[in-house]
Amino acid sequence: MLARVPADRFAIAQVTPYAWEGGHEVNLQVGRVAAELAARGHRVAIVAPSIRSGLVRETRAAIRAGGDALLPAPGEPPRLLAVGDVLPVGSARRGSRRLPVDVARTVEETLTALPLDFVHVHEPFAPSTSSAALRHSRALNVGTFHAPSERAISRQLARRVVELFFGRLDARLASYQATADLLTQFFPAPYRVVLPGADAAPEETRGPAGVHIAFPHREERPALRLFLRALRRVPLATSWTATIWSSQATEPPASVRREVRERLRIEGPIRGAADVRLDGADVAVFASTGASPSPGLVLRAIAAGAVPLAARLPVYEELLGDGELGLLFEPGDVDTMAAQLTRLVDDADCRDRLRANARDLRARLTWARVADEIEDAYRDLAARRHPADGDPKLRARLRKRRLIDVDLHMHTDHSHDCATPVDVLLATARERGLGAIAVTDHNEISGALEAQAKADGVKVIVAEEVKTAHQGEVIGLFLREKIPKGLSLQETIAEIKRQGGLVYVPHPFDRLHSVPDYEHLLDVLDDVDAIEVFNPRIAFKPFNEEAVRFAAKYRIVAGAGSDSHVAAGLGSVRIRMRDFDGPREFLESLREADIITKPTSLLYVQGRKFYETRVRPSTRKS
Repeated sequence: MLARVPADRFAIAQVTPYAWEGGHEVNLQVGRVAAELAARGHRVAIVAPSIRSGLVRETRAAIRAGGDALLPAPGEPPRLLAVGDVLPVGSARRGSRRLPVDVARTVEETLTALPLDFVHVHEPFAPSTSSAALRHSRALNVGTFHAPSERAISRQLARRVVELFFGRLDARLASYQATADLLTQFFPAPYRVVLPGADAAPEETRGPAGVHIAFPHREERPALRLFLRALRRVPLATSWTATIWSSQATEPPASVRREVRERLRIEGPIRGAADVRLDGADVAVFASTGASPSPGLVLRAIAAGAVPLAARLPVYEELLGDGELGLLFEPGDVDTMAAQLTRLVDDADCRDRLRANARDLRARLTWARVADEIEDAYRDLAARRHPADGDPKLRARLRKRRLIDVDLHMHTDHSHDCATPVDVLLATARERGLGAIAVTDHNEISGALEAQAKADGVKVIVAEEVKTAHQGEVIGLFLREKIPKGLSLQETIAEIKRQGGLVYVPHPFDRLHSVPDYEHLLDVLDDVDAIEVFNPRIAFKPFNEEAVRFAAKYRIVAGAGSDSHVAAGLGSVRIRMRDFDGPREFLESLREADIITKPTSLLYVQGRKFYETRVRPSTRKS
């Protein structure tokens, strides 16, 4: 059995799309945050691609063992779960835009085996392990977007589909405000900014003689050429040296003249940004043209006491202000870049002033502060989950009641799209052994009231499936009065509550129906009493599965109904639950109910609906 986690401690999977051995900046942040959270008593697993086949085999063996083999005990360090080798995030293997099957399967099996409170995915762009984790997660989902470029985001195919996919995120974090602003243009939603941390460098690493310039090269060849051109203009009369951290070159280009070459050193090839050492640097140069910015390295430069010189990109301006914490130049402007670099090399007072200005920011760059803010996001989400136990005393009394079968979603000829008379509906319900039904006509309760008056042996819940103004449909159960269509979702729910009814969300993720958007559903989460997790009229099975996941992670009571528009479909899904009297007993009985389904031909049921509502009325009229 898994060790019990305290109420304010969580089981968390941190998922990165980058190979763990690749030295990526995101992995550095994931590792630091995971270690900090684990030290606070959370149970943390890191799910990551890996080029080490032995680690992958260990993970698969742990999946087969399950339980404590996957999650560390409270207080233990994070456990790395390797899911196989992948190409860089967003790229494709052999021209395919699909994640390797073995990796996708391992991600699914890992998240299925882990009893998680949160799945925290980083850069969940497809195809990647992060996007696969978001697809298969059954926990509360948190996504962190670090510093994707506009070009990388615009390359996402089927943006509307990606936007719907990102709808599975229950909270969105951004490492920088510039990142949040960029993502809002493409995928509008609230983004909570959590500035990353950075490890401070020991003071004794700064050399006493000369000015040392560091250039962390991120495979942007134009940036490297720009830096070398600017470096040639720095006066040699001043004592300075420069280091280029490169993933490719090991020698200075032949075009660099001898005097500069003697002061230039290249460190490499490096695996990634995590291998860049900025301790001992006086100046750090960031000349990105925007294709691959490195804001994490800018923070690490500030933490190390180096003064940044950066291109005027939004994310760099956010960190450096308008020259308060470092100097800026327009992207590609070698003249200004060379002048600013010369200024920093020649003017020690300028460097000291900029370094002093960064003191407050440097103090914030602790991983403890980052963990605090991420914990706050987790706790805010966890607080939105419904109480797990409800009213145990009432449920204990209800267990003495008889079991009945209930169908919570159906229509009569009082709906515009149904031709089933109330008498036929009641007769069919009795014939099929239903003990209770909820009549949920569209924007009308007259059919439900008629059914309740004529009911003989079948309990009728007066209900209405109300079309809101722009936020889909919602069902009110146990109503007394008709609710007009066209109100906002919040106004409709308020009216249901005023009547003492229950708020029941039908087919919540079926995009072929009128449904609330994910963010609209999150806005009213506290007022939702139950959610329909199975509807046989839904054409795509994943829509029902998404409802199951949503209900489980927020602990919302699950319901189901046939959504019958013809008598033939009545009872095709039913809920076996204890008999009840009124909404309070109904909701507590529903907590322990079983949903029973049977195979149904959607084509047959839809064909009958078309015949009864379109063909037969025309025949009768003629």
